Amino acid sequence: MTSTAQAPQSGAGTAHPEHLGHVIFIAAAAAMGGFLFGYDSAVINGAVEAIRSRYDIGSAALAQVIAVALIGCAIGAATAGRIADRIGRIRCMQISAVLFTVSAIGSALPFALWDLAFWRIIGGFAIGMASVIGPAYIAEVSPAAYRGRLGSFQQAAIVVGIAISQLVNWGILNAAGGDQRGKIIGLEAWQVMLGVMVIPAVLYGLLSFAIPESPRFLISVGKDDRAREVLKEVEGDKVDLTARVAEIEHAMKSEHKSTFKDLLGGSFFFKPIVWVGIGLSVFQQFVGINVAFYYSSTLWQSVGVDPSDSFFYSFTTSIINIVGTVIAMIFVDRIGRKPLALIGSVGMVIGLGLEAWAFSFDLVDGKLPATQGWVALIAAHVFVLFFALSWGVVVWVFLGEMFPNRIRAAALGVAASAQWIANWAITASFPSLADWNLSATYVIYTLFAALSIPFVLKYVKETKGKALEEMG
Repeated sequence: MTSTAQAPQSGAGTAHPEHLGHVIFIAAAAAMGGFLFGYDSAVINGAVEAIRSRYDIGSAALAQVIAVALIGCAIGAATAGRIADRIGRIRCMQISAVLFTVSAIGSALPFALWDLAFWRIIGGFAIGMASVIGPAYIAEVSPAAYRGRLGSFQQAAIVVGIAISQLVNWGILNAAGGDQRGKIIGLEAWQVMLGVMVIPAVLYGLLSFAIPESPRFLISVGKDDRAREVLKEVEGDKVDLTARVAEIEHAMKSEHKSTFKDLLGGSFFFKPIVWVGIGLSVFQQFVGINVAFYYSSTLWQSVGVDPSDSFFYSFTTSIINIVGTVIAMIFVDRIGRKPLALIGSVGMVIGLGLEAWAFSFDLVDGKLPATQGWVALIAAHVFVLFFALSWGVVVWVFLGEMFPNRIRAAALGVAASAQWIANWAITASFPSLADWNLSATYVIYTLFAALSIPFVLKYVKETKGKALEEMG
């Protein structure tokens, strides 16, 4: 983009706002959408077995209820950009907050299975919107000198949301005497788990009224004076605000709006670089990471762990997820994206392989033998750790950097769509695959983790230290 060449004229590139704490608050408020993204994605983990019991359904039907939210995610992600360009980033956040709230209430008070599925789709739409609007807004309001660190708030908020949802589920289960269908405040425990999300959803909505609209959107609708006020608020007094507005206007006019047609070419429909992006997205999901967040309580109960302990292990796994994410944020710019991805792949092969081995043993009195049980538990945490410190973060960094400027937006959209589809495939298939053969299911995930190694070595180019204009 040509605006970066004009940055010294306004001083934006080295802007250090006087009230950095306020800028951090703005970014953190926007990242509440990421918190809800993580929370809503993982909270269903605590309700899976209760839903199976209450509605007396098999694994295939259960999987569809769990996975149906991902359809909403895909639609929300696909439409959020256009909605935000039309009515503004803040209004988009407020719509997302309302949808999260409605979904939480509806999911907590379903009168039939299809009704529950419908509210899951609504929640998924909100997740999809939050996954797009949060990072975009933070990037647009952050001073250049702090953009990377403030941008990491979104991923950090997602993993914290996952952890908090598991902690809340565990607390509610204990309050219900260890029974997912035990009564609390007149509702079954699993209903309370889904309904508690009303609290962060309302908070997200309230916070959206306390932060300013994006300067980029304000300029796009002709509100230059308000844009200057916001720029002064987030970039400080030393920036030439008139020049800064001119920079943004020039950048917006010179941007090439990439379309799906721009991605076509090469031997197999898409350009090769687009296939690499799709491959990264698919491998990220086909190692089975979301099984750890959607089904871990069910998984541990299926091998003899009692419900309360299974919920606690889901929480400890989510803490490991946070630790791994922090490690990735520290090292992704130091050792590079590609080495981190390879390290993660090797670690995931080890963790998944050990899980497959442990689950291959017959249950004794409804439980795995002690040695295999401990191996499975430790290996599951190893798998999540290595995923989080590598593919969980690195794939998104790659997708944001690897495409040429002229196709970046469209290519990122296709790769993200591939990720939601792959996520749905894993989520929808796991219960039936686990009923068939749990060990073989983990062998499949191990195989995909192993195949990711030659894929990265052969097709993925390092993007560390390269300007976006160098990609091609």
